Order: sequence, then structure tokens, then C-alpha cells
Amino acid sequence: MDVLKYAIELVAVLLLALGIKGLSKVRSARGANQLAAVAMALAVLGLLINYLGTSGITAAAWIWIIVGTLIGGSLGAITAQRVPMTSMPETVALFNGCGGMSSLLVALAAALYPLALEATGPVALVSIVVSVFVGSITFTGSIVAMAKLQGWLSTPAWMQSQLRHVVNIALAVAALVGAIEMLRTGGGATGLWLLVAASGLLGIGVTLPIGGADMPVVISLLNSYSGVAAAAAGFVVGSQLLIVAGAMVGAAGLILTQVMCDGMNRSLVSVLFGGALGASSTSGAGGGEYTNITSCSSEECALTLEAAERVIIVPGYGLAVAQAQHTLREVTRVLESAGIDVAYAIHPVAGRMPGHMNVLLAEADVPYEQLKEMDQINPEFPATDVVLVLGANDVVNPQAKNDPESPLYGMPVLDVQEARTVFVVKRGMSAGYSGIKNDLFELSNTSMVFGDAKKVLGDLLVELKDLGLGKK
Repeated sequence: MDVLKYAIELVAVLLLALGIKGLSKVRSARGANQLAAVAMALAVLGLLINYLGTSGITAAAWIWIIVGTLIGGSLGAITAQRVPMTSMPETVALFNGCGGMSSLLVALAAALYPLALEATGPVALVSIVVSVFVGSITFTGSIVAMAKLQGWLSTPAWMQSQLRHVVNIALAVAALVGAIEMLRTGGGATGLWLLVAASGLLGIGVTLPIGGADMPVVISLLNSYSGVAAAAAGFVVGSQLLIVAGAMVGAAGLILTQVMCDGMNRSLVSVLFGGALGASSTSGAGGGEYTNITSCSSEECALTLEAAERVIIVPGYGLAVAQAQHTLREVTRVLESAGIDVAYAIHPVAGRMPGHMNVLLAEADVPYEQLKEMDQINPEFPATDVVLVLGANDVVNPQAKNDPESPLYGMPVLDVQEARTVFVVKRGMSAGYSGIKNDLFELSNTSMVFGDAKKVLGDLLVELKDLGLGKK
């Protein structure tokens, strides 16, 4: 049984590593995700095989295991099938929380019943402390992140003051006291529950002040936390697979967090302890009303697109909210049939989570070759006839390069203003997550097309077909 268990775990680790590697490319991401799912199924199978024939596990325990597996698997399958694209960030945050809670429950079981799980010795005790601490923070922080993205929670006024730092430091000290008490007493209940309560409240205190602009970074960081908690849980139960898998997820999450911070020109310290970006920008430069806006109709936009040779689409969260990706794909098919070159500019932090726009466009069967990252597409804007911005805001704001006093200054953005003509599709003139105006909207080569993205694109499709583009 031991040989079979280790063989299955080895195969699972290799498949998981290949799955994570495949996620780095859009073309292989779907298959890589399925590969990782197979790896997790093998991991569960290997664990169950390890306990076959064990006298300590009763028939009732096996019933609980089977029922829990069926319920959890069913909920996961239903959620994956029904969750809308706009709610994907909240779903990822929820899954991170579930991972943290799983590690927390394993650590609690090991602390309360050490002999049953054979979790004894100093290494197991330290692993329990780490798993409880990180698992609690991951769970509560992820639930708060999900609630804030869903609009169920808002940041209290006092959380934007320095008082929150005092509270969080006090909670961190209480968690440290609980951890020391656990180590001193060999896993005493007093230290355990103090650690659980303090670290859980700390997860809420750290996440609650963070605004929507920084939430993609937080989700990525919480993903890394869930991996660290899983690795610690692996030491608790003696699972090499859990240790390796948790370490890979933790490392991948940290790398992605750094990429997100670079994409927003924000340090991780400023994200976690600086409060919401929008809150800090309301009194800074770049505010004020728009005074020189040019608007146009879908018909005028269609006429300009008809005469273009090269068009770049810039998708944003507004496109996801309107669920307009399929209509957009129909529009680009009409343009391509007329011999017009079409590409998509993908900013690292477009949408509300890493890769949000890639997944959104892949759902509409947009060719992978047309999806271009910011560094690759930026040099092409000066030679582009038309740029169509759909729901994006801060990631196309020229203030990031032109205004040293702007909160966005230094943030890498798409240089859409370099194109000959820019059309921005928006419902109104509301600001982005940063809370500041967008200088792009007042440039002489920019025209606003007001309306819901799906309706505007639908009208644009009709106009293009009336001009005969779809027949060429």
C-alpha cells in the first residue's frame, strides 16, 4: 500500500507541475487546468488508498468521507458551471478561502487529536501553528475580499485612519502570544483558540481597508497564502504531495503578486498598509470635471472602422459586466472579413483579477494569436488606425505617464492615445477604481460612444453590415 501511495503521489506531483507550467500560455491553459484537476483527483485517491484496511477508521468514518467528497465535488462542479464571468474574481477568492479553511481544519484536528493523526513532535507542532495562523488569515481575508467585490461590504471610515494599524498590530501580538503558548504547552487549548481567534480577526483587519483597485493583488496574495497553509498541513499529516503542491502554489502566487504589483506600479507594502488607492487619490492631482468631451454615434464609429486597415481592441471590466464578448467577436469577424487587421491589447491588471480578460475573450473563441500583452502591443499603437476601448479606464489613462502628481503616475498603461483615432465605449463619465478623471477622454483624437457595451457593439455590428463589410 505504501509503494502504491508514493507512486500515485509522484504522478500527481508531476501532473500538477505540468499543469502550472501550462497555465503560463493561453493556448495550453485549458488543458493544463484539466491536468491539474486530474492531479488533485489522484491525490485524493492516494490518500484514501493509504487508509484502506486501517483499523482506526470505522465504517461511519468512511461514510463521512464519501458524503463529504460527493457534496464538495458537486458544489464545485455546480459553481464552475453557473458562475458568470463577472463573478469569477469573487469565486477565486471563495476558493482561496476554502483552501485556507481546509488547512485550518486539518491543523485543528491534529492539535486536538494528535495521537489519532500521529501528529507528534516539535516539527508537527510548529507546522500546526503555521497552518492555523496562515489558514485562519486566508479564510477570513478571502471571505472579506469576496464580500467586498460582491458589494456586500464597504470599508468603515475608521479603517481608513491610522487606528486600523494599532488594531492589526494588537491582533498580531495576540496571535504571537497564542503561538508561543501552544509551543510552550505542547499544543494547549488556550493558546490554540487564542491563535485561531486572533489570526482570523487579523485576516479581516488587513483585508477590509483595501479598495477595489488593489483587490486583484490581494486575491493573488491570498492564493499564495492558501498554498503556504496547505504545505504546512502537509507536514502535519505527513503528506509529501501536500507539501510539494502547497509549496508550488505558494511560490506561484507570490510571483503573480509581484507581477500584479509591477503592473500597477504599487509595492506590496503600500497595497496592504496604505489603504484604498481611490481613497488616497480623491484629494490629489487629476481631479476636476470634464470640459472638452467629443461624443459620436455608432454610425460614425462604423464609418471610421470601415476605412481602417488596423484596429486594436482594449477590453475592460465594462465589457465583462455587459457580457458583450460574443457580440464583440461578431464585430471583429466582420472587420476581418473586410481584410482589416484586428488585435486585442491585454493589460496585466485589466478586469478584476489576473487573466480576467484572457478568459473572457477565450470564452468567445477569440484566436489566441490576437491576444497581445501590453509590452508587445504598445509599440504598435502609433501605426494603428482605430483603437476601440471597451470599459477600460485607469489602464488607458495618460496621466500615468504625463502627470507626476497623479496617483497613477509610473503605472504601466496602454498607449492608446498614440493611435490615429480612439473610440471609448462607456455608460457615462464615471471614474475608474482610482477615482480620478481620465485625460484620454478629452484628447482631440478621442470620441466617446455612450451606452452599454453590448448594445453599442450590437448597433455597430448592424451599421457595419449595412455598409457591406460582412459581404466582402
